[in-house]
Amino acid sequence: MASSDEAEGTRTQSVTQALLSGSTYRGLAEQRLSPAEEKFEKARRTVGFVLAPLVTIVFLFVPTALDAPQQKLAAVLLGVVVLWVCEPVPIPIGGLIGVAAIVVLGVLPPDDVLAPFGSSTVFVFIGAFILAQAMLRHGLARRFAFRILAVRGVGRSTWRVIAALGLVTCVLSAFISNTATVAMLLPTAVGLLSVIAELVRRQTPDGENFDPLRLRVGIALMLVLAYGASVGGLLTPIGSPPNLIGRELIEQATGERITFLQWTTLALPACALMFVILVVVLILLNRPEVKRLSGIEEYVASERAKLGKLSRAEWNTLIAFSVTVALWVAPGIVGLVAGADSSAFETATERLDEGIVAVIGAALLFALPVDWPRRRFTLTWSEASRIDWGTVLLFGTGIIFGSLLADTELAQRIGGGLANTFGLTSTIALVIFAVLLAVVVSETTSNTASASVVVPIIIPIAVASGIDPFVPALAATFAASFGFMLPVSTPQNAIVYGSGAVPITKMIRSGVVFDIAGAALIVLMIPLMVGALGLG
Repeated sequence: MASSDEAEGTRTQSVTQALLSGSTYRGLAEQRLSPAEEKFEKARRTVGFVLAPLVTIVFLFVPTALDAPQQKLAAVLLGVVVLWVCEPVPIPIGGLIGVAAIVVLGVLPPDDVLAPFGSSTVFVFIGAFILAQAMLRHGLARRFAFRILAVRGVGRSTWRVIAALGLVTCVLSAFISNTATVAMLLPTAVGLLSVIAELVRRQTPDGENFDPLRLRVGIALMLVLAYGASVGGLLTPIGSPPNLIGRELIEQATGERITFLQWTTLALPACALMFVILVVVLILLNRPEVKRLSGIEEYVASERAKLGKLSRAEWNTLIAFSVTVALWVAPGIVGLVAGADSSAFETATERLDEGIVAVIGAALLFALPVDWPRRRFTLTWSEASRIDWGTVLLFGTGIIFGSLLADTELAQRIGGGLANTFGLTSTIALVIFAVLLAVVVSETTSNTASASVVVPIIIPIAVASGIDPFVPALAATFAASFGFMLPVSTPQNAIVYGSGAVPITKMIRSGVVFDIAGAALIVLMIPLMVGALGLG
């Protein structure tokens, strides 16, 4: 019995260690691949080595109507996208190569190019990853995971676990930023994955070659977290920055203010349908290795009993986590009570910046002691430094490209050219164009940048065509929160990609399907709901 328990503990530790390693960007030799998978991966990465520089060089010299800085940026961005998709080098390195190329080609001075690395969102990543590291290392994430699995009926099937995690994410992200929601739920999702991975491992004949980071159920769990936050963020005006940006621009253009209640009423049916589609799509595309989790309720009960009471390290981690969540939630509560346009909400949002709050929460882990006489604290720097710095670099370069698209006016140039090409003369045509443009732009820039770029393009096009800009601009605002294909598309995509459980190819496949489904739903639902509520 003792040896069996010891072996079980070793297996559990190995799964958790894999999830703690921060090894998102793994070479072929670091993965357990079938012969067919290895052949495909070699071909994909070899193509990337050749195609990325080729695409960049060709586009640099192709005659276009773009200004020189715009053409150089477009050429580099095309090459970087190839590097991100084909992964001949680790994805963060691909972004850094692109940043270096932009400076070498003289698009902008280096200080201007690198300034976005100081973005608050980068510090959200760092703080959130350190918190997640503490929750995993001290077992708090595993405890949370067992608590969710212990809810009556949830732990009996993988799809219920996936749906439950997605629903919690949607509800929270309606009042907390998408990034903060995913950051605080990531440890729980990883904990769930580690528990389910052990159950799958028990049923795997060749346990020695089992890789917990290559499970389809892991892909579904992580992506329902990232995509669920984007869906839930649409539910309220304060749920996501693009909502506030779009609402303000629409008011300036039309003189009509969308109240908090109107927005929520308008968004609720679309969000509900999108959530159902999300769960169905993710489960169909990433069919879990096991459908029914037989024996999991007994297993969970025994494991919860083994965990015993919260340790001092777990209490400290819970305190740091709770303080961080409370400060993340505070601006949303102020917005609900005082109004999203109040000075109190503006002050709370500015003072309780997400990045600063994440840093405060992470710092508490180094100040709360587990053994004061020996000056031992909840987390050591050597433990904290093992976070996934690659993902931090990745999103930093993504922010840089988003800023450059706006600064060089390349996004506006592309949008204007497409509008003239397609001859947009009807409301439905403009709505479709607005949604497609917002989705495409959001794939390579932040959602905030997408809304800031696309909505100002759509409004003048509508006015020039004699179309009321309300519906097209609102559709563009909603679609700006859609960007599901790449880790750099949204902060939440980058965060779950940092778990190491979502291969880039699987994110692209799931993202494309949900992009299409979500875009179609927005095109159908937004005009319908606007008409039903008598807006516009």
